[in-house]
Amino acid sequence: MVMPNIGAFIAWGLITAFFIPTGWIPNESFGSLVGPMIKFLLPLLIGYTGGKIVAGTRGGVLGAIATMGIIVGADIPMFIGAMIMGPLGGYLIKKLDEIFEGKIPAGFEMLVNNFSAGIVGALLAIIAYQAIGPVVLGLNNILKAGVEAIVNAGLLPLTSLFIEPGKILFLNNAINHGVLGPLGIQEVNELGKSIFFLLETNPGPGLGILLAYWAFSKGTVKQSSPGAIIIHFFGGIHEIYFPYVLMKPILVLAVIAGGISGVFTFNLFGAGLVATPSPGSIFALMAMTPRGGWFSVLLGVVVSAVVSFLVASIFIKKSDDIEDEEELRSAKERVQNLKGKTEDGDDNSLLFNGEIKANFQDIKKIIFACDAGMGSSAMGASRLRNKLNKVGLDIEVSNKAIEDIPEDAQIVVTHESLTDRAKNIAPQAEHISIQDFIQTPAYDLLVERVRAINNQAEESANSREESEEIKELPILKKENIRLGLESIDRDQAIRMAGQILVDEGYVEEDYIDAMLERERELTTYVGQGVAIPHGVGAAKKEIKKTGISILQFPEGIAFEDGTAYLVIGIAGLGNEHLKILASLSELVEDTEMAKKLWETDDLDYIYELFTV
Repeated sequence: MVMPNIGAFIAWGLITAFFIPTGWIPNESFGSLVGPMIKFLLPLLIGYTGGKIVAGTRGGVLGAIATMGIIVGADIPMFIGAMIMGPLGGYLIKKLDEIFEGKIPAGFEMLVNNFSAGIVGALLAIIAYQAIGPVVLGLNNILKAGVEAIVNAGLLPLTSLFIEPGKILFLNNAINHGVLGPLGIQEVNELGKSIFFLLETNPGPGLGILLAYWAFSKGTVKQSSPGAIIIHFFGGIHEIYFPYVLMKPILVLAVIAGGISGVFTFNLFGAGLVATPSPGSIFALMAMTPRGGWFSVLLGVVVSAVVSFLVASIFIKKSDDIEDEEELRSAKERVQNLKGKTEDGDDNSLLFNGEIKANFQDIKKIIFACDAGMGSSAMGASRLRNKLNKVGLDIEVSNKAIEDIPEDAQIVVTHESLTDRAKNIAPQAEHISIQDFIQTPAYDLLVERVRAINNQAEESANSREESEEIKELPILKKENIRLGLESIDRDQAIRMAGQILVDEGYVEEDYIDAMLERERELTTYVGQGVAIPHGVGAAKKEIKKTGISILQFPEGIAFEDGTAYLVIGIAGLGNEHLKILASLSELVEDTEMAKKLWETDDLDYIYELFTV
């Protein structure tokens, strides 16, 4: 309910920071906007969004009406009340519509719909004003008194004992926007700033962890740390450092120590912000800092980062048995599980679930969606957009909130926990579920899939006439599989995979050169020890029939982005090979399955896995 309205909160925060009497440029006229926005606009937006989530636009209207009753019945900003009344209004009108469905005489639909919403809304507003408002106000006063007691006792820094571990468990948004945000807004209304906006959003503890790994770790972890620092500290995506803590759970002590020291510093120097900085980047913190407050805010961030760095360094330097790549991969899997694991324990969600729509002659619009339409979905959209541009595909890729997925979206990419919601909003689209917007091989596979769809008409028109013998050739034969091979260089491995396709009658000899050329342009390594060399563009004319070859190198082959233990040569006409890519996407998402494929000497096992 809060995340889609963050822009409104930031607008209110900026007006507060600039125009209140203690602001950057005090202005009595503009400052008069602050009160009505915090008392009416922001709670109404929350109530409307809550109702809309439950019952669409009609539910949103009822949620706003119900919220108005609770606003008028209180003298403080009623954010908690809005979070209750918004969904309640949407739920009640949804149930009422279900009762009336199919029972309204023709021609009376608009009359019944409008008056039913009006009657229910009026009753809810009255009930909220008379009964629910006073209860919520009482609960708010109890919560406020408890927080004031903690602050007065000097115990506020100890909240980091709960906040920092909670962030690692992906409760950061719930803590920040559900608890600290409403308390902070109420305090800003009284004091002009609030320390509560800094308790969860402080990027210092996470920065310290990443700096310690950069300084004292090795291998993959050390190499990935600088990029993670940029994303975390400047981009405000705190989730990026969670795997680094989960890789060595003892490091939760480092983020707690950093959090405690940061809050202590904030409290000591009277730091505070005027609104929630979202996302939690250093730029957002500075934008939400009131006049004269930059030093105290920056000092708290620096202190928390230094303390977190020093504590984390002790544990990282002590660790002399770290297998960096394996531990980081394992930690990322735990992060994925924390973000949304299926109830039956199956965390191998299909990266591509859903069939290609028959009416999609070509793909023009891909949407990445998450709750707020920013942060992780923006990063995912950017990564895919760059990959598509590198291979010359001009396709619109954008990020949206779940509720704002456009009707003309053809492919929608969401985290697996949000896919069902996305399907309800955009049933016409093909939906792709992923477990991680940042570290996923799905993007490379999706690029190949989109390329195949967009080239399908051209390939169909130009496809050569095949003999009956070629038409009957299976996509994968046991003769196409080689196990236990000695390691060789990358180009030799690609040539070997291509030569099998030539020898078995799938492609012409020139297709091998196209596979090598494609590899030099953009790596075909897709993660989890798997590479899928193939030719594209003009090379399609060298393909006689769709087929694949599978080479296993137990000691690995060095590709640009990692070590490949399986090299799978692909030659695809039209989109016949997409089922193989879909199966492959499952395999590369499952670490245990991938490892088994690297090591097995059972040819029948691999054959059945790719053909059943």
